[in-house]
Amino acid sequence: MHRFAILLLVGLGVLVACSRPAHPPTGRWIGNYDAPDVVVDARLEIAKNGLVRASAPDLLDVGQVSDETRAVIHARLAADLAESWDAAEPRAMDFDGRVFRKPGGVAPQMEWNPRTKQMKLIFYFGTKHSIRIPMRPVENFDADPWAR
Repeated sequence: MHRFAILLLVGLGVLVACSRPAHPPTGRWIGNYDAPDVVVDARLEIAKNGLVRASAPDLLDVGQVSDETRAVIHARLAADLAESWDAAEPRAMDFDGRVFRKPGGVAPQMEWNPRTKQMKLIFYFGTKHSIRIPMRPVENFDADPWAR
């Protein structure tokens, strides 16, 4: 009987530990992706109440362009990001400790690695595949998200 009570307590402890809702990390992140098929500039903010704001202007099918043209594209996307940020509405997301999804949704929107503290924004464009954009934490959003 004593063993049964210990097993029952251990089982209840595991159940309680697993049932605690995961709290999403809070903060701000920026990231970008630069390839011939797509260029993306992204901003992400998670508030203490768990609401998520994100904006990710993009340009598709850029192709092979000069460094000067690419710099103009980066500047345009940075300006688009700054202009669109105020319109980015805070949204609730389901968070399981690693993956953010739209409420009741299946497709992941963001991935968080709690061990490495790495955030990735998942960008879907058209019928093409998705890309995972590594995000870096920032104190404040910078005018030039392409600066490292």
